[in-house]
Amino acid sequence: MVREQILIATGEKLAISQDRINLRGHAIECRINAEDPEKFTPSPGCITSLNIPSGPGVRVDTHVYSGYKVPPYYDSMVAKLIVHAPDRDQAISRMKRALETFIIEGIKTTIPLHQRIMDSEVFRSGSFSTRFLETFMSH
Repeated sequence: MVREQILIATGEKLAISQDRINLRGHAIECRINAEDPEKFTPSPGCITSLNIPSGPGVRVDTHVYSGYKVPPYYDSMVAKLIVHAPDRDQAISRMKRALETFIIEGIKTTIPLHQRIMDSEVFRSGSFSTRFLETFMSH
């Protein structure tokens, strides 16, 4: 993939055509931020307890650990939680389980917001727009 990106950047054509791309499964990513899940205000402080989800189709990219002090000065993202499954419904179920076991204590995070989004009928249906969060938060 990186090789292809470099070749394209130098003016070369893509070595593979779109009709040769096979889609396999569905992925969802939740960005876990050190923020109040209702007001989106920063929530710096010390992470006193941490449990990171794992298992088939679950990936977590993070730099935090129990005892880590989240500073108030930088981007509030503390982790990316990514799941992959054969289809959208299974990916949502996998994400719900991962969010249930993702424990970060000592600070507020957006985990409860992501849990509510996974339960949203509009999100589950897949028929939403870039205004989803604005509409979702107004209810």
